[in-house]
This record gives sequence, C-alpha cells and structure tokens, in this order.
Amino acid sequence: MILKITFALRNMNLKNYTAEQLAKMMRGKLVQKGQPVSIENLLLDSRKLTLAESTTFFSIKGDRRNGHQFISDLYKKGVRCFVISEQVETKSFADANFISVKDTVAALQNLTAAHRKLFNIPVFGITGSNGKTIVKEWLFQLLEPDYNIVRSPKSYNSQIGVPLSVWQIAPYHNLGIFEAGISQPDEMGNLEKIIQPTIGIFTNIGGAHNEGFLDIRQKVNEKLRLFTRAEIVIFCRDYLDINECLVTARDRMKKADSDFDGFKTFSWTRKNLDADVIINSIHKVGNFTEVDAQKKDKNYNFSIPFIDEASIENGINCWMLMMYLKMDHAVIAQRMLGLNKIAMRLEMKDAINNCSLINDSYNSDLNSLNIAMDFLNQQKQHNRRTIILSDILQSGMSDDELYKEVSQMVVTKGVNRIIGIGKSIFKKQKYFSDKINLESKFYQSTDEFLKDFQNENFKDETILLKGARSFEFERISKKLEQQAHETILEINLNHLAQNLAVYQSLLKPETKMMVMVKAYSYGSGSFEIASVLQQHKVDYLAVAYTDEGVELRKAGIQMPIMVMNPEAGGYEDLIHYRLEPEMYNMRALRQFNSIAQNHRENYPKGYPVHIELETGMHRLGIEESELDEVIHLLTEESSLQVQTIFSHLAASEDVTLDDYTKTQIETFEKLSARIITQLKYPVSRHILNSSGITRFTHAQFEMVRLGLGLYGIDSSKKLQEKLKPVGTLKTRVSQIKHLKAGETVGYNRAGKTEHDTIIATVGIGYADGLSRRLSNGVGQMLVKNKFANIIGKVCMDMTMLDVTDIAGVEEGDEVIVFGEELPLQTIAEKSGTIPYEVMTGISRRVKRVYFQE
Repeated sequence: MILKITFALRNMNLKNYTAEQLAKMMRGKLVQKGQPVSIENLLLDSRKLTLAESTTFFSIKGDRRNGHQFISDLYKKGVRCFVISEQVETKSFADANFISVKDTVAALQNLTAAHRKLFNIPVFGITGSNGKTIVKEWLFQLLEPDYNIVRSPKSYNSQIGVPLSVWQIAPYHNLGIFEAGISQPDEMGNLEKIIQPTIGIFTNIGGAHNEGFLDIRQKVNEKLRLFTRAEIVIFCRDYLDINECLVTARDRMKKADSDFDGFKTFSWTRKNLDADVIINSIHKVGNFTEVDAQKKDKNYNFSIPFIDEASIENGINCWMLMMYLKMDHAVIAQRMLGLNKIAMRLEMKDAINNCSLINDSYNSDLNSLNIAMDFLNQQKQHNRRTIILSDILQSGMSDDELYKEVSQMVVTKGVNRIIGIGKSIFKKQKYFSDKINLESKFYQSTDEFLKDFQNENFKDETILLKGARSFEFERISKKLEQQAHETILEINLNHLAQNLAVYQSLLKPETKMMVMVKAYSYGSGSFEIASVLQQHKVDYLAVAYTDEGVELRKAGIQMPIMVMNPEAGGYEDLIHYRLEPEMYNMRALRQFNSIAQNHRENYPKGYPVHIELETGMHRLGIEESELDEVIHLLTEESSLQVQTIFSHLAASEDVTLDDYTKTQIETFEKLSARIITQLKYPVSRHILNSSGITRFTHAQFEMVRLGLGLYGIDSSKKLQEKLKPVGTLKTRVSQIKHLKAGETVGYNRAGKTEHDTIIATVGIGYADGLSRRLSNGVGQMLVKNKFANIIGKVCMDMTMLDVTDIAGVEEGDEVIVFGEELPLQTIAEKSGTIPYEVMTGISRRVKRVYFQE
C-alpha cells in the first residue's frame, strides 16, 4: 500500500486527559479545580450519559435548551468535569472541575482539533451534496482488511458531529475516514481544522442546502475549503462547477502563498472531458453494473452489485481512491464486487409475544452500538430490555479491553439480558456473567443460537438485534418479527424530530409546547411517537380519550398528558394514571371536583385540570355566561388546580377568515384574563394550533399546541418546504397479469382496457385505509419511481394498477402509496377529503415500522 503510517504521540495514554490538559486544548480557563479526572468521553446530550467518571459535559446553549440547566442532575449522576460559557455557582459542586470558555461549541471544536494533531496518520475527508455516508462506509468495507480504521458514526458530519467523530481517534488507528457537511457559509473552515484531511473526495454537487448560499458557486467554494491542506482531491469532472472552482481555488491559494505547490486532483468523466480517468462504458446486467474505465493507455474493468445511478457514481469514487493508492487491481475488482448495501437507519417493529424489535443487524462497532443502545433506552413500552449482540469486528482493541467496555455500556444503559453470538464474545463472557441484574447467555454461532431458539423465551420486552453482517442476523429477525401482510407504514423518527424543531424555532424561548397524539398519533402509533416527544422534552401531550392516556402510561410515558374528552365513567382511571382532564362545561367541572375531593391527600394543591373556553368554534367549551360560576367553583370550593386555559381556532389556516381568527384570539384573551386574575397561582394559556403557530405568532401566550404539522403537513402552506413527511405507506406487487384490449378489471367490470395492458395487483385495499374514491384512474401509486394509475375499483384487500408503460415490473416489487415523492396531501385531495382523515384511516392491521437514521 502507498499510505505511510507514522505516529507523533505526545501522550501515549490518549484519550485520558486531565482537566488541565482539556482546558489548554480548548483554549479555556480552569475556573474550579475539583477531584482528579481522566477524561475519555465527551457528552453533549444529558440523556445519553454512559460512563460518568470519565465524561466531560459541554453545556451548549441552544435556541430552546440551555445545557447549563442540566449540570446539577449530571453532577448527582457522577460527572465531575463541565465546560461552561456562563456564570455557574461552582461552589455548589465542590469536587467538580469547571472549564470556562466563550463558546462551548467552539471549545469542542478546538479540543478535537488539538486531539487530531497528535496523530500523523492518513485521513480521507469526504464532502458533497449526496453520497458522503455511502462512500465513507464503502471505503471502510473496501479497506478494512488492510487498516485499523476510525470513521464518522452514521452521518455525523455537522459542526458538532465532526468533532465527536474525530475524538474517536486512538493510538491503534492507522487510517481515518470522515465526512463533512455544511448548510451555510463560513462553516467548512472549522471542520477542516478538525479533520485535517490528507486525501479529499468531492462526491458531487446538487440542490441540498441551496437556501443557505447565494448561488451554487458559493456553495462549491465553501465545500472546497475542506481540502486546503490535502495532497489530492478526487472528483468527477462532469460537475463543471466543481472543476472550475477547483482551478480558481488552487490559483487563489498559490497567490496567497508563493510556496504553495497546489493540491493535485485525480478526476474522472463519463462525458469524454479532459480527465485522468475516462469511463468508456457502463453496462447493467441483472442486479450488477459493469464499468469499463481507461487510465492513460490502460483499460480497467470492475463490477458492483448495484444498478442505480447514485450507487454507480459512489462506486466509481471509491474505485478512484483505491486506484490512487496503487492497490492491485485484481484485489480492487474483487472487493468492489462484494460491496454491501449500507443500512442507514435503525428499524423498530412489532415482534412475537408482545415484544418490540429494534433491528440494526448490518454492522457492529462500538460507536454504532452506543447509538443503537441510546435508541433502545428511549423505548419505555416494556420494562425489560434484551440485546442480541454479535462479535464486534475490527475494534483495534484487545478482546479483553473491548468486551469489558461493552459490558459496562450494557449495564449503564439498563439492559436486563444479553445474548452474545460469536467466538470472541463467547470466550469473554466472564465480563458479563459477573454483572448483577444482568442475565447472559452465549453462543459460538448464529446457527447454534437458532437451534436453541424458542419463542417463549422472548415476551413483553424490547429486543435490540445488533450484529455484523457476516453473522446473518436477518435469520434471527425473521424468527422474532410478528408476521403481518406486506403493506407497511414507515414512520421516520428523524423527520418527526426535524419537524418539531421547525415549529420550535418559531416560538419564544419561554413558550411551552403541547403536542397532540390523539387518534393513535394521527395513525402513526401512540407510545412510539410519545416516546420520541418525551425524549425531546416536549412540555405536554394531549389525547382524545382516557384509554389513550392509560395506554401511554402503561408504555412508560411519564410526562404530563391532557385528556380532551374525558368521560365521567373513567374519572377514577384518569386519576389513577395521573392524567389531566379538560373541563368544557359546568356539569363536568362539578362532577370531577366532587371526585377530586377524595384525593386531596395526594393532591393538596388540587388535582390538575385544563379549562376550555368557547370563542367561536362552537364545538366544546365554557360559555362567557358561565364564567362567574366557574370562577366561584375554582376559587371558593375547589379541589382542582388549573394548569392551562385554552380554546380552539376555527380557521387559522384560511386567509379569508383572518378577521374571525383575530376576533377569537381577542375573545380568548379577554375571557381567560377574567379567570386568571382571580386565581392565586400561575396558569398557562394556549389557542394556537399548527397553522396558528405559523400565521399568528403574536398570540403564542404561554403555550401552543402542535398537531398535524408535526407529521410534515402545513395547512397554511407557509412552512411546507421546511417540513419533512413522517409517514410512507408502502405495499408490494402480488401478481402481474397481461390483458388483451377490451378485457375488464375488478368488480362490476369497472376497469376496461382500451389496448393490451399489463396490470399489477398490489396488497392494499379499503380495509387498509385506501379510499374507494381513488378507483378507476382517480388515484395513482409509485412503481419503480413512476406513476401507475389505479384501474378498476379498489377492493377490500387488493388494488390493481396499470403498469403497461413501466418497464421491468416484477412480482414482489415495492409500491409507494404515499410518501415524499407522492405526498399524502395529493392522496387526500384526490379522495375528496383532508389529510387528517387519510392518516387516521390507516388500519391497525397495517404494520407500523419505526426507523431512525
């Protein structure tokens, strides 16, 4: 191999830094010296604490959360080193170390840049609009036999993700592969100082994050700053903006520094441009792509097991890097042929015996294990947690060091049982068997585990399946998954969190948020969605009925929950499960007050309730004429404590009815003031729904309610471009039929073919929630990324599509009913209804699959 591996280590105990060393590296001041610490771990999210004694917490201030407020809690859990940027009463934490800095994010970047300088190893830096993570993971697969590689976990490529990635470098690593992403100017310079790449790959340039730049050239030039000190940059010359900006950047650097010799480029083209490598031909054969390339006067051939254009481009970039390293081409070709699909997400599904299954069975390393166990730890629907774990490959550590650390991680994350599979973990089972409250069992192979597998050994628990690809854990997944038909609703939890952040960005820092999770979270699932919202510290949840709230409590949701339609027969259950009822008339208020009197011992300040006022929706709500009576009950004879006062807007999304909306807001402010002035404690108010948050920001009061917007749908259309669809409804082709002209399709011969036609019968019907109003060409679905019209009537369990003009459709192919490319709003419009009805109408028999990228 051409890469030279040398080390320049000033401290052979890396990473075991003292507080003094950390302060110097991050250019901060040690304002309080506490007990001696040996720091290995950096913590930014207080919820993800693992090993307290070796952790430094960075108190980052965000738009809505301030990390400084979590110092006390982390101190109680054993953390003794904190990085702060505002005044803290350090004497309250006598034995803790406090490092003061101007900016905690900048301090994090300074620290990791200093850490990176201690290692003189080759580092690949990857940037571009798309393909960064795939290229990084494929290079890891391709070069793993030759190097101990450190790489970015998942898609850690941001101003915070890159420092956390580079912090992983340890003495046993001899190659680094890191990706870098930006969304606005002046960001890449920070990342370059941290990564300090010796070899660069610029994957491509496209439309992602265009809104942060004046034009495409500004974005390209910003990305090129990653390669300021690189020896070589690999790129496709067909992207003319990249090529021209590279030339300009090189000339600019040479003018600025006369000694600068100019970084070299190693380019390729599919358009016969002037490049180092010319791609002469690309042939797709079955599920493989053959690539014929020419470098100078020599021809090369290699294949990859993918046929999509993105994979072909990513594969060529990887091949180019290995060619630059002067690897034997026979080895390159062999490894390219063995490239595996990259799993970009964790999936959670229903499993046997009332279990939940988290499937991450594609790779196994310490960083991805930590991420997966954080996801496991978020799940509160079961009290019991099991992890099925394969050998961890290519860690660079000794097996004793590795599995000792894994055992500590497992216990810290609250795992109740570990099932280890593989020869290495089998030999080191002693590190797990001596742990109190941890059950353990070990097998030398997946086959051995499957021979011993019994369904009854898994019941009422959350199971994390985490294994390297070579262990074929998909065989275990099939045993554990609850069987369901092939129609699924995929829920993207990353998009859910992103949409939440979009709406939070519109709020004042002090404004609280209540999120609606009624009607099975608009069809997306109850506790699964509530668990994410609890993790993101939303202030309140709201459900329609008591039994929905009870279900959330039984699933481990502890945050406050408002019940919007409590029934008198369920009041005792409501109190038993600490649910908070909405009171919308005097009858309910008197009834519940009477019952709450029996619970004054547990609620001396009064049981928490919410008061709904009628302001113009004319559905539920206390009338103005009832206010005096309500105030009297709440102040003179009450066993209740009002948490919030609220009302509903009738038409917040409709510009033509803005005067009515403004009148409602004014009425609400007037009526709520009458109550609040008579109460002797603070009360929050809320009237804005999703559209109201967007259009009437002046009326935030103390709280807002987020509903449909969380799921990526903005009825006001002002925010739609910033939101991401949360749900994707998918099915599969069950059968292909070839019909002659004049034949008919489906019930009542409703579909008629005007010419020879190919139809695909897919496994979804009106029993799954697909409207019959989409029959006979009204509705469409996506097959192979092309639209296929519905032909005939939508049946109970099946629907037929006309796929005549779509080449290569086969039985088993995936079909998109709605998703990013075919929005749910389009389906609703063609069905003559609203998105709410489509979402809530998806049958419970449709399996929900939750994933986090």
